[in-house]
Amino acid sequence: MVSKITFLGTAGDSLVYSKQIRSSGGFVIKTGGYQFFIDPGPGALNRSSFCNINPRETTAVIVTHSHVNHSSDLNAIVSAMSYNGIDKLGVIIANKSVIEGREGDTPVLSEFHKGCVERVFTMTEGQKIGIENMEIHAIKALHDDPDTIGLKFFTQDFVLGYTSDTAYKKELIEQYKKCDILIMNIVHPSGESSDNNLSSDDAVKILSKTKPQLAIITHFGKGMIKADPILEARRIQKESGVQVIAATDGMVISPNYYSAEMKQRTLNLYPSDEKDEDVEAEHSVEHTGIEAKEAAEDKEENTLDKKEEIEQESKAEEEKEEEEDKDFPAEEESEKELEEKPKEKQKFLLDE
Repeated sequence: MVSKITFLGTAGDSLVYSKQIRSSGGFVIKTGGYQFFIDPGPGALNRSSFCNINPRETTAVIVTHSHVNHSSDLNAIVSAMSYNGIDKLGVIIANKSVIEGREGDTPVLSEFHKGCVERVFTMTEGQKIGIENMEIHAIKALHDDPDTIGLKFFTQDFVLGYTSDTAYKKELIEQYKKCDILIMNIVHPSGESSDNNLSSDDAVKILSKTKPQLAIITHFGKGMIKADPILEARRIQKESGVQVIAATDGMVISPNYYSAEMKQRTLNLYPSDEKDEDVEAEHSVEHTGIEAKEAAEDKEENTLDKKEEIEQESKAEEEKEEEEDKDFPAEEESEKELEEKPKEKQKFLLDE
């Protein structure tokens, strides 16, 4: 199954999502038979239907912090994925403020909806959650919700990082390294900045050091929309040397194509010959393939002839044995009983 990331919406600040200049709702990762619903903000459930995302297939809803544009549809998604608790399904992974609340704020996740899923996990920076052959790491983020976390997904095919909402600090750069894909919440365009969110200038600093195969910018504020995210992505790419895409509402991308590990696997399919032997090897591939095919066909034909000959001999022997055994019915009956005993034992072991 090919993995994919679907961006339900790309709205960032309240001026953009309140007027729905861009849709909101977070994004969804599908990989290895699992579905992860990340930061279900306003309209996440509605956008899911529009983008052909089935909430019932959700493995985990993951919320990085309690702000409305990241968490408002959490309870709605949980209700949809579990038939309002009738069929408990999946897990919730969120930071402390979403599950427990913080001073002046009630928890985003209701007590009722806690009981609609199999388990609820509270994640803090540095913690890890394993799902079979995958791992999800909570990484540091600097935001006005002090419990905000970023995410790093380690799958069999790729490593994906997500900054969530965070200010820029040099200390954060190290944790974004070794990502095949880095999704960045870039609220501000070049020349603008804030204490709680990243700008295009910050993206250049991060990408110049981390060098992922691909960076995707999303979560745009009013200034970013005015500057045009596509133009900002081009500038970031030019200055950082990293391929950058500006996400659009409903955009779907396959992370497998940007996996360094998958590229290495492809390269390993080819022999590591000396450089001066490469050309000769390329010219001989087709010829060798034809010879191998002809040899395989000859081998298959010989095998079929041999098989026919053995079957004929076996049939002749069986007919001869049947004629000889006609005079010994009691012995034949006894042999059948012996044959049936090990069959019963085998069946018992399989059932066990």
